[in-house]
Amino acid sequence: MIEAILLSIAGLIGLAIGGEFLVKGAVGMAQRLGVSHLVTGLVIVGFATSMPEMVASVQAVLSGSPQLAWGNIAGSNIANSMLILGATALIAPIVLTGTGRRDAVVGLVVSGVVLAIGIAQFASVWIGIALLVLLASYIIWRYRHPRSEDEGDEHDLPSWMRAIVFFALGLALLVGGGKLLVDGAIDLARLVGISETVIGLTIVAIGTSLPELAASIAAALRGKSGLALGNVVGSNIYNLLLIGGVTMILAPTPPPASLNDLEWPLVVATALMILLLFWFASRILRWMGAVLLALYIAFNVFLFA
Repeated sequence: MIEAILLSIAGLIGLAIGGEFLVKGAVGMAQRLGVSHLVTGLVIVGFATSMPEMVASVQAVLSGSPQLAWGNIAGSNIANSMLILGATALIAPIVLTGTGRRDAVVGLVVSGVVLAIGIAQFASVWIGIALLVLLASYIIWRYRHPRSEDEGDEHDLPSWMRAIVFFALGLALLVGGGKLLVDGAIDLARLVGISETVIGLTIVAIGTSLPELAASIAAALRGKSGLALGNVVGSNIYNLLLIGGVTMILAPTPPPASLNDLEWPLVVATALMILLLFWFASRILRWMGAVLLALYIAFNVFLFA
């Protein structure tokens, strides 16, 4: 038991630090190459911040536990929409005007697609490929139809060596941390008698969402809480299409049917909530953040209970 807990903690730390280093290194190299802010944010940062979930899910599939991977995907989206937005809004209200309403529509549609796959219990390598094609189509569409706010502020350029070292170190920590986390989580699930899906929904999902949580809180402390929303919406889309697609390709089995009762509907409900906030609210206030955090805590208590 102690060994499983220590493995999980070490893995969580590795994923959190590795994700931060990987993003810094990837963004630094992109800036050095003169890549636009849009491509940097949409493709490079979006991919890099999804790497903890990707590594943990791939490690779970390779360990013969695809249900842990699907639990991680659903749990990460729920954590993004409730934990990250809630914590960020508590620090500073999140301004909604002028941000990605179109991306929120895409997030809702994609969530519905994955829910349908789960309900129908479809499983095929071709479904995984189709999800990756949808992601590529989304990236191309966003590149051709950028928003004005996609062009961000200039930052000091890190040296090539520093960017490469950050990237390599982050990648190594991600791979090592992902392996430790998955091994520890699987052992913990077996020892405690909790399903691997629940472990993926909770411990693994929270751990792999730590980079996004840290980035969103840091943005709020700098007075840029609006960045958290784009971070959450983009991460949710990448989780469903990129990680879901890769998981389905590596292990063409249906997502656990148990997720159809609560988790996938909650993924869709939180995606709809974000879209409705865009339509009917100008900002996510502190009391809304407190409600989101309370609901997320209740969700986790319910899973373990």
